[in-house]
Amino acid sequence: MNFYRLNTLSRRAVSAAGVFRMGSPTRSPRAAATVGLAAIGIALGAALSTGSVAAADVRSASARYQDTVASSSAASSRRSNRETPTVAAIRRASPSVVNLHGHKTVRQAVSSIGGAAPDVARQVNGMGTGVVIDPRGYVVTNYHVVEDVFEINVTLQDGSTTTADLVVSDPASDLALVKLRGSGPFPTIPRGHSNDLMVGEPVIAIGNAFGYVHTSTVGIVSALHRDIPVNETQSYRDLIQTSAGINPGNSGGPLLNIDGEMIGLNVAVRVGAQQIAFAIPIDQVLDTVTEMVSRHNDRRFVIGMNGTSEQDGGLRIVGLSKGGSAQLGGLQTGDRIMKINEDNIDTELQYALAVLDAEPGQKLRMEFQRDEETYETFVATLPATAASADPIASLAWQVIGVAVRPAGDAFTRRMNSQLKTSYRGGLLITDVRPGSAADQQSLRSGDVLLGIHSWQTSSLGDLAEILQHPEIRQGPNAKFYIVRRDQTLFGHMQLAAQPTTTRR
Repeated sequence: MNFYRLNTLSRRAVSAAGVFRMGSPTRSPRAAATVGLAAIGIALGAALSTGSVAAADVRSASARYQDTVASSSAASSRRSNRETPTVAAIRRASPSVVNLHGHKTVRQAVSSIGGAAPDVARQVNGMGTGVVIDPRGYVVTNYHVVEDVFEINVTLQDGSTTTADLVVSDPASDLALVKLRGSGPFPTIPRGHSNDLMVGEPVIAIGNAFGYVHTSTVGIVSALHRDIPVNETQSYRDLIQTSAGINPGNSGGPLLNIDGEMIGLNVAVRVGAQQIAFAIPIDQVLDTVTEMVSRHNDRRFVIGMNGTSEQDGGLRIVGLSKGGSAQLGGLQTGDRIMKINEDNIDTELQYALAVLDAEPGQKLRMEFQRDEETYETFVATLPATAASADPIASLAWQVIGVAVRPAGDAFTRRMNSQLKTSYRGGLLITDVRPGSAADQQSLRSGDVLLGIHSWQTSSLGDLAEILQHPEIRQGPNAKFYIVRRDQTLFGHMQLAAQPTTTRR
């Protein structure tokens, strides 16, 4: 079974690399015709006399006026019938859809008589689509759209152009986050949910199809929870199947419901088929992007706070690192963060993006609620170090060789729904110490530690109890469980023995 990715390379270039992704033209087409608007001039040629106007003339003018009103009303009625929910949905979402294009270098092996085939580098044009998810200009798209692109050029809906910078990416999930250059605010996509989709409900795709910017097509949800293999090393899981027409250049564009809300990110089509296309569900997209940004933040600085979004707004603090900057700023477990600087905080992603804009050493103004009262504090973004002041973090770095933080509720929800597990959570690995037990077993940033021996590591408290257990303190060859790319894996690693302490 073959699938095209709706990516940026030409078909010829990609098939030579062994992956049959969908290509795009090397030049963006222009509109084939220009619509001319004929100016309609209305001459007011009635000569007014100084005498009185006849009653018949008045009635005639009144009748003409009534005819004009009736005609205008009929035209208005016809226009309102034409303005269907599909028209309204496209109008609502289009301003937040951007077109991405650029150049990348592709290396191809060419035949050589009597020797090894040398690599030949050549430039190919590529294009795709992106969706603005934050007014500061953060755009989500597919990783394969921006992979190896030197300069990401962007065309907005109004025809203006700018460039974008790659912020974070995750090849495993084929997602990337870029940031538009220029002053905002930028219009953001209305977000729906993908956990309540119905087979048969109408959907709309918007994208840069074959270079025709802001192309809109319609279809229905054909099926849900599709697992699609792309090649020997990558597959997509739990996708939305749709009959909306999507083509090369549609990658990274939104799949909308009839209310104009984004419910998926278009990613692939079935090779040789008609109206069989696939999109990553929006809930999965946002959960993954949140994890990507949080990992990136953890590598830059330490705040020492973990939270979960509340239905009525704000981010509830569920965990604080001892001695972390959030605790030093006076925050407590149970506080609800409402604002960071001038940004309202309603989701974990909004919190991650607000922190992403900060620089190491900067103080963030946080507005929070406690016991129905609103307070303000300032929290510093301390430069990240693998071994922090937290004794549990230092012990994990010494014994296992990892820096970790709670993976969050988004990970737990996805893990339990997709992997059908009973784990309460996990610890996201943000760094691995070279030469450590974790390094020798090829653990890496982005893995989620689920357990050691027969104990779950669903929280930092769990990890503290495990590391302080007498059996673990002896440095055993311990079995561990992780999640990587939505797969549950296990292995064994030789933990470092901890020095014993004696009383004097």
